[in-house]
This record gives sequence, structure tokens and C-alpha cells, in this order.
Amino acid sequence: MSKQRVDEIGTTPAVAHEGDGQALRDTIATVSVVVVLFAAMEFASWHVPDYIMPSPFKVLTAGEQLALSDYVHVFVTLGRLLLALLFSMMVGVLLGLIMGMFQSVRPFLRALVIIDTGIPALSWMLLAVFWFRDPEARIFFILTVILLPFYALNVYEGIRALPKDLVDMIESFRPWRWQVLRYLILPHIVPYVLMTTKSLIGYATRMVIFAELIASAVGIGSRMSLAQSTFRIDEVLAWTFFLVVLNILLQALINMIERIFLKWRPEATVR
Repeated sequence: MSKQRVDEIGTTPAVAHEGDGQALRDTIATVSVVVVLFAAMEFASWHVPDYIMPSPFKVLTAGEQLALSDYVHVFVTLGRLLLALLFSMMVGVLLGLIMGMFQSVRPFLRALVIIDTGIPALSWMLLAVFWFRDPEARIFFILTVILLPFYALNVYEGIRALPKDLVDMIESFRPWRWQVLRYLILPHIVPYVLMTTKSLIGYATRMVIFAELIASAVGIGSRMSLAQSTFRIDEVLAWTFFLVVLNILLQALINMIERIFLKWRPEATVR
């Protein structure tokens, strides 16, 4: 057996053990923070009225009732979020690839993307109300124009970060453009796409709730608006806790996908 094979066998369990330990520490930290927040809510509920800060028990009771009565709104919001996120990912990656590989159109596309990032989200929401009659089209448009530039710019920056020696090496074989894309660029930008998705999950969730608050009568955002108008702060907090849990679950899902697609990449540890 070669020394390289022995080293691989000897180091793999250690790496896996270290990753399991980090996951356990993250879980303990998350649980600890939740316990502290619940304790602070309980303490505050002793000194202020329920319409300002209800106890965690009342919030959990409201959440249980909402889970039984308003689950349709949850699925509607999830569907809107995932559809807009996947579409923005596909189109944004395509634009980033075009900017990175075609110098003739790069300045124009990059200028367009930069201008898009400078337009406030509220402006897009107000414009969508004027431009689209269908609420679903409004929300899809709002989320797409907000999320898409992040993918485009990060993929473009990922292509710019390609090591020059790798580019020179593959160019020495005189490959077709498709071969350069398949064997060099696509594997290199996968971490950038996953990193962008992890960064945008929480932001996209806030945007879809805000868009539903303005442009739709169905979804979690509309239910939170109804709870606010009826002074049901327990329901507002229940929806808020649900969105926090949803964000944690989506982040965990992306981390799992990242481990699958990037299992070949060793994880560096800074001491």
C-alpha cells in the first residue's frame, strides 16, 4: 500500500470527527441562544402588558393554532421563495458566465447589473404594483430583480479569481470553449454559487415577506399584517419564530448540499 493511501486512510476519520464536533458545538450554541431569548421574553412578560411582550407559552400556543389553520399560507410563501430563488440562480449564473467569458458584452451587462443593485428594494416593489396586475407576477418580479444581481456578480468574480496557472495549463491543450466551461469554470464557481445562496436565504425570506405584505392577500406576510392590524402580537412573534426556524433549516439543507458537492475540497482550519 502506498504512503499516500495510508495518509488518506489515516486522516479521513479525523476530518470527519472534527466536522461532527463542530456541528455539535453549533447545535449547542443555537440551543443556548434560544433558551436565553425565551428566558428574556418570559422575564419581560412579567413587567409589561401582553400586547407588548407575551410570554413564550402564549407565543407557542399561537404558533400551534396557526400551524393548524394557516398552513396553506406557509406553502404559498415557500413556493414563491424557492421558485424565485431557483430562477434567479439559473439566470444569474448564466449572466455571470457571459460576463466572465465574453469580453465584448461584459461592460454592458456589468453596468446593467450594477445599476440594478443600486435601486432600492422598495422602488422595485412600488413599480411592481404599477406594472403587474397579478400578485404572483408582482412577487416573482420583485424577488428576481433583487436576488439575480448577487448571483451574476459573484459568479463573475469567481471566474476572475481563477488561478492563472490553471487557465494557462488548460489553454495549452487548445480546448473548445465548452471544454473550458465544463472542466475548469463550472467546478470552480460551484462554491461561489453555494456561498451566494447561503448568504441570500435570510435576505430572500425577508424580501418575500415584505412583498407579500404589500402586494398579496395570501402568504405569511399577509397573515403577519392581519395579526398586526388586530393587535395579535403573539401571532406576529409566532410567525417570526417560524421564519427563524425556516431559515435555520434552509441553511442546514444548503450546508448538506455543499458537503455533497464539495466533499473533494479539504476544509481549512485557522488556529
